[in-house]
Amino acid sequence: MNEDEIQRAALMILESIQVVVLTGAGTSVESGIPDFRSPGGLWTKYDPLLYGTYESFVSHPERFWEMAKELNPTLEQAEPNLAHYALAELERLGKCRAVITQNIDHLHQRAGSTEVLELHGTHRTGHCMRCRRLFTLEEMKELSMDNTQVPRCPDDEGTIKPDVIFFGEPLDSRVLSKAAELATTSDLMLVVGCSLEVYPAAALPDYTRRRKGRLVFFNTVATSHDHEADMVCLGKAGVVLPAVVEAYKKLARIA
Repeated sequence: MNEDEIQRAALMILESIQVVVLTGAGTSVESGIPDFRSPGGLWTKYDPLLYGTYESFVSHPERFWEMAKELNPTLEQAEPNLAHYALAELERLGKCRAVITQNIDHLHQRAGSTEVLELHGTHRTGHCMRCRRLFTLEEMKELSMDNTQVPRCPDDEGTIKPDVIFFGEPLDSRVLSKAAELATTSDLMLVVGCSLEVYPAAALPDYTRRRKGRLVFFNTVATSHDHEADMVCLGKAGVVLPAVVEAYKKLARIA
């Protein structure tokens, strides 16, 4: 991405009334969290039909917790990268209305973003499938004996399910509805680290475009949806986004 492209993206932010951001797995790759679908990702090691569906969790929860033994340390050790901090700063500057994310890693919040919609849930909490009691990540770890067994609710021995959305499980209707509302009422959507292959999240840019809003894609490689964008910025999000935010601040004369 060259300087002219950085300036163009910054100008689009300056000219917009309401900006919303949609992030995918690519946003967290620079934090050491591999894309599940990329080479070496979880779905190359664990069959998602056996380990990642709601039906498989209900029938064999021990499979998921076997996978979690590898996944959770990666999520817990990850730190926000410069892309997360750039989006948090854009919110502080009054330009970013909210971040809609497909990620479950909580890195946007840790970087300082306060308006975050987690479409696919979070790994940081869970609930009993019988009594609905809520558990923190620390409590789930204690009850699972360091992820070596399925955590059970101490009240009724019900299986504890992490608050991530499994394949075949509906998204939280309130979160999805709010995301659709934001996409519809925004005149600029920044799509970061997202290939737009997973629905219903992949449909959100269409909501912005239908109301004649503009789309800017930030990815390391081209995607099959690039023709839908008003601008495509190729490069690492942790490099490109901070540069765009700094350029916006200069255009807006923000010290």
